[in-house]
Amino acid sequence: MPATVNVHEAKTNFSKLIERAHAGEEIVIAKAGKPYARLVKLEEPAPFKRVPGGWPELAAVPDEFWLEPLPDDELDAWEGKYSNIL
Repeated sequence: MPATVNVHEAKTNFSKLIERAHAGEEIVIAKAGKPYARLVKLEEPAPFKRVPGGWPELAAVPDEFWLEPLPDDELDAWEGKYSNIL
């Protein structure tokens, strides 16, 4: 059963209440005698594990794409012929 403390006591003993919550105890903070908030231990999230190849459609670029020549305007941009545009 969780321990219930009023707001004034919670403000006075906040550090102690945090330690109790971190140890696994559930603390209910009451305001005017009614439960208002709950102080509990924050659980560490499970580490995110990346799975390679999760979206294989992105890697499916046809070889012809890489072998086609660039259009002239794009080639000129890569060669710096449009440096005054930016």
